[in-house]
Amino acid sequence: MVAKIKSGKSLTGALNYNENKVKQGKAVLIAAAGYPKDPADLSFNDKLFRLTDLASMNQRSKTNTVHVSLNFPNGEYLTDETLRGIAGDYLEGIGFKTQPYLVYRHEDAGHPHIHIVTTNIKRDGERISLHYLGQNESEKSRKAIEIKYGLTKAEQQPKIKADFKAHIDLAEYGKAETKRTITNILGFTLRAYKFTSVPELNAVLQQYNIQADRGTKDSRMYARDGLVYWITDKQGNKLGVPIKASTIYGKPTLKTLEEKFRLNEQLRKPFKAAIIKILDEVLAKPQTKRSFQQALYDRGIRCFLRQNDEGCIYGATFIDQKNKVVFNGSDLGKAYSANLLSARFLPEPPYKAAGQQHDHDMLNDNANSQVTVGIDELMEVLFAPEQEDLAALNKFKKKKRKGLNL
Repeated sequence: MVAKIKSGKSLTGALNYNENKVKQGKAVLIAAAGYPKDPADLSFNDKLFRLTDLASMNQRSKTNTVHVSLNFPNGEYLTDETLRGIAGDYLEGIGFKTQPYLVYRHEDAGHPHIHIVTTNIKRDGERISLHYLGQNESEKSRKAIEIKYGLTKAEQQPKIKADFKAHIDLAEYGKAETKRTITNILGFTLRAYKFTSVPELNAVLQQYNIQADRGTKDSRMYARDGLVYWITDKQGNKLGVPIKASTIYGKPTLKTLEEKFRLNEQLRKPFKAAIIKILDEVLAKPQTKRSFQQALYDRGIRCFLRQNDEGCIYGATFIDQKNKVVFNGSDLGKAYSANLLSARFLPEPPYKAAGQQHDHDMLNDNANSQVTVGIDELMEVLFAPEQEDLAALNKFKKKKRKGLNL
């Protein structure tokens, strides 16, 4: 069994995530402990207010939401009764025995798993400490449960994880609720990819038919550091109405993104040299713009070249799909900036003109298919505090303090 804990500030957001899965037929509420009604009789407000009433007992604590996923290997079939027992034993083991909680069995991935939503605020207003909860109490509880229920041990699961597959659907306007679609895609991309600017983020989101938009530079939204998200078609045209960043679960506002930009500056550094090596190998041969993009695509790197109306390239962004890191060309070095790359490209042969659309479609084949990711990544995206992020952030803060002579 693999346990993942995510703490947060929005009980509504955590509950909405699971309830939306229920509406889609991808999850079922199997337990509601500490509630006066049976699970089937609970309304959304019944589920929410029981938790928010407790959270309101401690107004000083901003973190009041605990969202847990317990994951089991494929083939380990467990009944709802067993899953309820496991959920209860796990929460007791981490000190949440008296807390009300909701348990959802999810069926949206290739392996059995449940989600638990609860709060760390007790009836008397005392806060249950979440400090090192995942490393200490969770590990002890997890190991005890594996023995009690005869489950596959987490240490034995890496061999199994490679067979687990899940997918993130591309955004398709009108197919599902716009806000929910954008939230699901952002939930993955913001945690999985390491980018350092809005244009770099958009290079990632473009693969999923989503765009982050600050507005024009002379707009009020831009002046106030506003941010909205759009669903687009595969040509990048905006569709429907935008969704404000502040209304999305996790609040991916510009302020939040800028904090992530600084962190990602540190996290992506180890992968820079490998990308430069691949670029040098590809550029060792004469390339047209399209052959350059295709050669990189074959090596696992997506190259986005931004052009103006006259066809002049003014920006280049590279996405290492294996390591999920994003670099602007100029950040890799002057030789990989848009201007110098453009100067190196040979003209496109005339006889390829008719096939250009085919080449474009091939390079953007994700626009017509599902983007596949390992379930291990997806679990980390949705439920795991990234230890490497925290380590890098601490290192970054120490450097900053030293620079300030603190």
